[in-house]
Amino acid sequence: MSKPRSDVILERLMSLHPKVIDLVLDRVWALLSALDHPERALPPVIHIAGTNGKGSTQAMIRAGLEAAGQSVHAYTSPHLARFHERIRVAGELISEEALQAVLEECERANGRAAITYFEITTVAALLAFARTPADYTLLEVGLGGRLDATNVVARPALSIITPISIDHTQFLGDTLTAIAGEKAGIIKRGVPVVVGPQPDEAMAVIEDRAMRLGAPLLAYGQQWHVWEERGRLIFQDEQGLRDLPLPNLIGTHQIQNAGAALAALRHLGMGDVAYEAAVTAAQWPARMQRLRRGPLSDVAPKAELWLDGGHNPAAGIALSVALEGLPKRPTYMVCGMLNTKDIAGYLRPLATHAEALYAVTIAGEANTLPAAVTATHARDVGLMAYEAAGVAEAVAQIAAADPNARILICGSLYLAGNVLRDGNA
Repeated sequence: MSKPRSDVILERLMSLHPKVIDLVLDRVWALLSALDHPERALPPVIHIAGTNGKGSTQAMIRAGLEAAGQSVHAYTSPHLARFHERIRVAGELISEEALQAVLEECERANGRAAITYFEITTVAALLAFARTPADYTLLEVGLGGRLDATNVVARPALSIITPISIDHTQFLGDTLTAIAGEKAGIIKRGVPVVVGPQPDEAMAVIEDRAMRLGAPLLAYGQQWHVWEERGRLIFQDEQGLRDLPLPNLIGTHQIQNAGAALAALRHLGMGDVAYEAAVTAAQWPARMQRLRRGPLSDVAPKAELWLDGGHNPAAGIALSVALEGLPKRPTYMVCGMLNTKDIAGYLRPLATHAEALYAVTIAGEANTLPAAVTATHARDVGLMAYEAAGVAEAVAQIAAADPNARILICGSLYLAGNVLRDGNA
């Protein structure tokens, strides 16, 4: 079976710049100019930055808006199984035909000029959004914020900054203050900004930029609060209190993400239908996703299979808390990670929750950490660790030893994507 034409185009676009990441906006501005500035023709934009929780928060906002009858464009990255997942046009994943058309148009307009894959594909998404009517556009930052390819909208309707932690230090700096400065770069003059829970150093940077630009703050712990009480989510702001179901997305960290989504929906003037849907109808694969069917379920029919793509220390903490909230059950990890991550920082919070870790190399990923190295890091933080040739082999080994195990496949969105592409769901 031949590749979709969009895959062929995307492979060509990968060759236009020697680096995968090169954080400047000059190339994006040049291409947008050649295309007559589609970023100026977007429906009202909600721009979301942060280290953790961007995607979940976007998914909750989209669920709320759509339940309220609003038509929504949404852009996210990376994709898990197919590139089309990154671009949702008026509520639907972009079609193969439409994706081909915008990619080719961007390729023609750019010529052979240097531009990164993320930059040109982001412009393609903006082009698709500008040409289709909708009520809102949700843009998730790819990396950082200040120099991210999504940061080209002069005046969004709303900016959102989810929790900031240490990650991508080779691009954003190695302190919370430096990283927060990059994330806060999405704040625009006079545009309100919803801010999730932050370390003090990060919050100080955000508050300073917001004050300098006259951007009204809607901050957790100040203008809004969210907490769990008796199995319900309680949200309170200056408009009053809302008593809602707990988020359908698993993990206590999703309560804070839901709070940011609710603060955004309240600011946009949505009502109770939107609030309820935000916490009950959001879908976000590979974030504590229960796998119930597919080849891995066939290999381990009695096991409880989970998939999570978190990959930094904050994600490790959130995942450990999520595991604490599940009924007690022997837990085993199948873990593959990239060599750009803080491996020990991610694994350390999880070490007390797992009987053992089975390390795998991520197939098809140039920056994968070899299984042997992941296993060594796991042992260094106190985990019993083994190596496996792949996820299926690891799951089979665990199921053979403990058929009723809880098996958590984790460590990378790229690993998660491979699992989902193999037909697991």
